[in-house]
Amino acid sequence: MPYMLISTQIRLENGPTNVGDEYSDPYVMNYLGAKKTTMLGNNFSEYHVDDPPRLVLDKLETIGFRVLSMTGVGQTLVWCLHKETG
Repeated sequence: MPYMLISTQIRLENGPTNVGDEYSDPYVMNYLGAKKTTMLGNNFSEYHVDDPPRLVLDKLETIGFRVLSMTGVGQTLVWCLHKETG
């Protein structure tokens, strides 16, 4: 999966960071040390890490991901990343 979204809430810039959904690459989620959770009332799962987004971005860069864009949506900060495939 060459694309990835990570996000965090404004005021939580020190973490946690949402790093994926239930369809995310298990290798990348394991590499980040992400925990899969399902919030009460949701019918989907998400992966989270306790690290702030800056550390997550640094880790993803070391395995080939690059930031394509970043935006704020309401009270959420979102980064879109891409990894070139071989």
